[in-house]
Amino acid sequence: MKRNILGSAESRILLMDGAMGTMIQRQQLGDVDYRGKRFANSSADLFGANDLLNLTQPDLIKEIHLAYLEAGADILTTNTFNSNRISMSDYKLERIVKELNFEGACLARQAVNSVASESRPRFVAGTVGPTNRTASISPDVSDPAHRATNFDELRIGYREATEGLLEGGVDLLLLETVFDTLNAKAALFAFAELFEERKSSLPIMISGTITDRSGRTLTGQTVEAFWCSVRHCGPLSVGLNCSLGAKQLRPYVGELSSVADCLVSAHPNAGFPNEFGEYEETPEQTAEFLHEWAQEGLVNILGGCCGTTPAHVAAIATSVEGISPRALPERGSVLAISGLEAVSIQP
Repeated sequence: MKRNILGSAESRILLMDGAMGTMIQRQQLGDVDYRGKRFANSSADLFGANDLLNLTQPDLIKEIHLAYLEAGADILTTNTFNSNRISMSDYKLERIVKELNFEGACLARQAVNSVASESRPRFVAGTVGPTNRTASISPDVSDPAHRATNFDELRIGYREATEGLLEGGVDLLLLETVFDTLNAKAALFAFAELFEERKSSLPIMISGTITDRSGRTLTGQTVEAFWCSVRHCGPLSVGLNCSLGAKQLRPYVGELSSVADCLVSAHPNAGFPNEFGEYEETPEQTAEFLHEWAQEGLVNILGGCCGTTPAHVAAIATSVEGISPRALPERGSVLAISGLEAVSIQP
């Protein structure tokens, strides 16, 4: 599959889908919709557990997937952003984590199989979110040494989630919205364990998030430092998503493009939310920004994060049509730019 998606990426800029949460919110679901029959008597508050809809409202999730495919998405992401033991503990749903990932992958797989063709392949990316805890910094300002999680807890949780995605038939794994690279390393370790046991592997996409205009992740890494921390796994792509709109994300995408020796992806928010938490950047505005990125040769894969819709993806697809994707730099030149030319990289 890696060869297939790389072949597609050589000829054109690939399109990811947009926000799942935004589309779910538009449905104005109630608590009963989230619960369905199976979880009707759960003692936990399940409202807002979007990943649970893979089980209780599968037709809705599949419809959203199909809408993004019809808009032009080449890469469909699974509705599994929070489907890990740590995040789902908020809803007392730890016991069904693997099932959530499996069903999420199956729904995306079904949607892709219904539209993909030999001349226009489509791909399912198994979404692996960051969890709602960080292994690198303390959540308690009065106790800097405290950690809400640790590497092994994260590794085990990521492994369980990824097993479900693999069994559900994803084509690649998307480790996204990385705010703590130690969390990401735990996920990458879990991926490697599973790949070794199964004697097969899948391409990995990695996407970090810049917290604010400081140009750093939540745990303080610059874009280049983030790349240097994850490049050892040989990802299919590295990119940035969430937190910022396209206008604000532009310099950091440029920085990443100058140092990465793999494909570069980006799926920004639809600008910043207003005082009501609503994203107001129109599809045309988002597409105009990303058109400029494409013309500058910065990216290979584009999509949308919070606030984006199928209309945004369709506008992006039109705006980058016919523009050549970013050319992959020679490995030696990338090492020189990164200041790593004197480092011996062992195979």
